[in-house]
Amino acid sequence: MRVTVTFSNHSLLKQLSYRLNPTLSLASETWPAAASVDDGSQYSDVPKPCRRKSERKAYVTPMKVLIERAKAERQARKAQPCRVLEEPPANGLLVPELVEIAHRVYQARRSLLSGLSQLVRVIPVLRCGLCDEVHIGYVGHEIRSCSGPKSFSRNAMHIWRRGRVRDVIFFPKCFHLYDRVGKPRVGHDERFCVPRIPAIVELCIQAGLDLEKYPTKRRTKPVYCIEGRIVDFEAVAEEDKNDRKCSFENEQQSVNPSFVLTQPVEKVQNLFNDNISHLDQLSDEERNKLRDLSKHTLDSWFEMTLGAKKIMEKYVVNTCGYCPEVQVGPKGHKLRMCKASKHQSRNGLHAWQEATIDDVVSPNFVWHVEDLNGSALNNNLKRYYGKAPAVVELCVHAGAPIPDQYRSMMRLDVVSPDRDEVDLVA
Repeated sequence: MRVTVTFSNHSLLKQLSYRLNPTLSLASETWPAAASVDDGSQYSDVPKPCRRKSERKAYVTPMKVLIERAKAERQARKAQPCRVLEEPPANGLLVPELVEIAHRVYQARRSLLSGLSQLVRVIPVLRCGLCDEVHIGYVGHEIRSCSGPKSFSRNAMHIWRRGRVRDVIFFPKCFHLYDRVGKPRVGHDERFCVPRIPAIVELCIQAGLDLEKYPTKRRTKPVYCIEGRIVDFEAVAEEDKNDRKCSFENEQQSVNPSFVLTQPVEKVQNLFNDNISHLDQLSDEERNKLRDLSKHTLDSWFEMTLGAKKIMEKYVVNTCGYCPEVQVGPKGHKLRMCKASKHQSRNGLHAWQEATIDDVVSPNFVWHVEDLNGSALNNNLKRYYGKAPAVVELCVHAGAPIPDQYRSMMRLDVVSPDRDEVDLVA
């Protein structure tokens, strides 16, 4: 009798585990393949809270590897003081296979901003007026995570206001370099003379994108490296600006607040003109148009981020270890403008290190909400809630399919208890 009871409990527990998560099993079963775990698409966790301002960002490449790499470069410089740089883009030439990717990333960014500017008029976007927290939904969440002024007097509760496209996705700006190899740094006295543009646009320009407003020097022969200094012996005649071929329009059009898609959604566009901004007021045909727009916007997001990652494998992007400042190029600029932790010891200079895609395109993670019209998220149940990038959360509520790589992060397989059941859950 005891054996029968044990077997029944084991079978019930096994069935319950499969109902909660089909990918998990008991100790007697086998786990999924190691490739799935390394991929991180099924077992990725919710992003950690923001680090403290006094803490430095994690290094992409370990410090030990950076030291060994610097020693190897120093020894190669002593063995051969004068040498021709052969590999692009260090020699001033373009990487041929990345030119087309740069054009696609730039076009995907334009399509992304165009789609988001229309989606935020139907899907509610809220932002805290005292900190950088963003929420997708009609009612702001009640999670106490505000770090703004006098947050202790409000028990770290957020003060919600209506958000914009800038709150959904943010592109940090950097200085535009005319010659990324010959003059890779911007001095402190040149801070008002050199234009600042979004870092992802500067990355595309250095990778092969030509914009009339932001010219850049294109070489046909590699440069020389003499004792660590770049020397260009190529006698280049200054090209006429009228002969430059621009593959795309001016950057000023992409930052215009009145974004228009190449193939705009007519029903949704007419809906905006009528000042209807509630999702429940849409008809079936308008919902289909909105779903197509959200799919196109989400595809543009993935195309932009994946393309930027490929470009960053060849083109160096630096970020400050303590603040969000970004600079695309071999070296960071020399502006004494850092106000983060320990800036007094650096005389206001930035602590440059290797950047990641999150430094170039801020994903801005938000709490996932199952129902936009539902009740606000409770602070006591925050461990049951998932997160997702604001772009993904906005497109999913507009009708786009949920990406597989964000299913685990959004906690879709977790059923959160009600507010009166908090004490009953272990």
